[in-house]
Amino acid sequence: MPKRDKGAPPRASPPHTPPPGTESEAEAADEAEASAAEMGTYKCCIFFTRRFALGDTTTPEDVRVLFSRFAGGSPYMGADDLRRYLAAWGGADGEVAEQVVDRVLQDRSRTPRFGRPALTVDDFMHFLFSEDLNPPLRHSKVHQDMNAPLSHYFIYTGHNSYLTGNQLSSDCSDAPIIKALQIGVRVIELDIWPNSSKDDIDVLHGRTLTAPVSLIKCLRSIKEYAFVASPYPVIITLEDHLTPDLQAKVAKMVLEVFGDILYYPESKHLQEFPSPEALKGRVLLSTKPPKEYLEAKGGTMKDREIEPQFKKGEREEAAWGVEVPDIQDEMQIADRQSDDDILYHERDLDDNDSQKACKHVAPEYKHLITIKAGKPKGALVDALKNDPDKVRRLSLSEQELAKVAARNGPNIVSFTHRNMLRIYPKGTRFNSSNYNPFLGWVHGAQMVAFNMQGHGRALWLMYGFYKANGGCGYVKKPDFLMQTCPDGKVFDPKADLPVKATLKVKVYMGEGWHKDFKQTHFDSYSPPDFYVKVGVAGVPLDSVMRKTKAVEDSWVPVWEEEFAFPLTVPEIAVLRVEVHEQDVSEDDFGGQTALPVEELRPGIRAVSLFDHKGHKFKSVKLLMRFEFT
Repeated sequence: MPKRDKGAPPRASPPHTPPPGTESEAEAADEAEASAAEMGTYKCCIFFTRRFALGDTTTPEDVRVLFSRFAGGSPYMGADDLRRYLAAWGGADGEVAEQVVDRVLQDRSRTPRFGRPALTVDDFMHFLFSEDLNPPLRHSKVHQDMNAPLSHYFIYTGHNSYLTGNQLSSDCSDAPIIKALQIGVRVIELDIWPNSSKDDIDVLHGRTLTAPVSLIKCLRSIKEYAFVASPYPVIITLEDHLTPDLQAKVAKMVLEVFGDILYYPESKHLQEFPSPEALKGRVLLSTKPPKEYLEAKGGTMKDREIEPQFKKGEREEAAWGVEVPDIQDEMQIADRQSDDDILYHERDLDDNDSQKACKHVAPEYKHLITIKAGKPKGALVDALKNDPDKVRRLSLSEQELAKVAARNGPNIVSFTHRNMLRIYPKGTRFNSSNYNPFLGWVHGAQMVAFNMQGHGRALWLMYGFYKANGGCGYVKKPDFLMQTCPDGKVFDPKADLPVKATLKVKVYMGEGWHKDFKQTHFDSYSPPDFYVKVGVAGVPLDSVMRKTKAVEDSWVPVWEEEFAFPLTVPEIAVLRVEVHEQDVSEDDFGGQTALPVEELRPGIRAVSLFDHKGHKFKSVKLLMRFEFT
């Protein structure tokens, strides 16, 4: 098969931002007509062309049956009929029904010839296929109880939030911090080091070739953008490599920048974390004492020591195609390794070192730390012991978590009832790739830290998971992760669990690629051959992916295929959807999305798709049905 000309990249708007200004209806109609005509012709060999009809949006039989049922057999569905439909499937009231009818007729430039406004079956199809009017999720606003301690929530967390690219040589900037806050990330990590003259503070990935950015610039950007996407607290995790005089300077800097919105406790130790509701509009610090100045310094790492060791073909964009690893496999691999193979890389101090370090910590700096980090001296499992007199934060790498989870999963869950657990990517992820976040979530880890500047399926799961609870960046942990049974037992992520519910997903059709992609993006000689991959990410028993058939030569593919997914832990499961274009050599990417299963609205819904980087396409969407049994 001849090599394809991929053409220009698809046009996509940034996530959580509205598209640019719209054109007039006449201009849009002319452009659509021209586009349709252009889409019909493809070059074949040198002297011939092939013509393909773009195809219309076909109304599925299920939609016709639904329309007839609620319209009472009439060819028109009035506001009263739509009100009954919304009450059964959408939970909306009569006033909304009338607004929907008016909006659909306006969108379709159709004026009722007589009587009260009403919808035809095609109008009803337009309504169902509009995500604005018929979204796939039940809640667009915060709906969970926000008055529990912070430890009761999963918190949208970034890792090395200041990096623009890879972990070894990319620039440091406040730009990725701003972007993270704009999409709802609530935990920002900054590595703070003395600058070259030792009289100020820089943010950089220490002992690498990353170019620094000033701390003051990062703090000011955090203040400006902290609450643009969510009113709930922002936590700044400071990885501290400073001497006491610079710590004192940081304390002054933080107080000057944040003023009254900076929260810090009066008591030395917290016995319980405050709630997100109580901390609305506030900024918190979480950090640990520096260790570097207590040890012999070896200078900065030499260039040859930090040269990126990418495998063949592995670049920043290569992570897009990597499948998310199974967490059961991860734990089994970690369990087979010796303790020396996976060292405790957390840069906290044990109790003795902590006492030494505290003598050197500037008191005004220490007083501002709300979430204190540290671990007891001894084995890794000992770090998971609860202290009834205080709460704290513990950090583990993804490998360390897998190692301890293989044999001590319930210990981790018990620790996270009151304390914070932060999981971060292993150090060999030079290209800013990520791990399976469910490794942390199924064990109750609140801060599953991700490289937000990266790409790939793992990050898509993160985006989808935090669409829950109105996208506020805080998702309340399900009750089973917070409960202790009378016999003292807690949830065991490795236990065999019964099926709680079955999610049935039907994929009807898709449209919009001809508007967002160049005609020859997928194939120079014919329209694309799309298929859909749909599945669930969650605990190992629930995780699976299925695939539809490929529909050949169509920009408006119709699949009409249904899949059933038995779920043992639906509370934290995420629905995965990907569209690919079938090719003899390598399938092309046509869009993706991830949605929290617990917030899916049963019924036929419009599901918008996103590009590799999480940017929402302007037009690409699927028509799907969700049903729980």
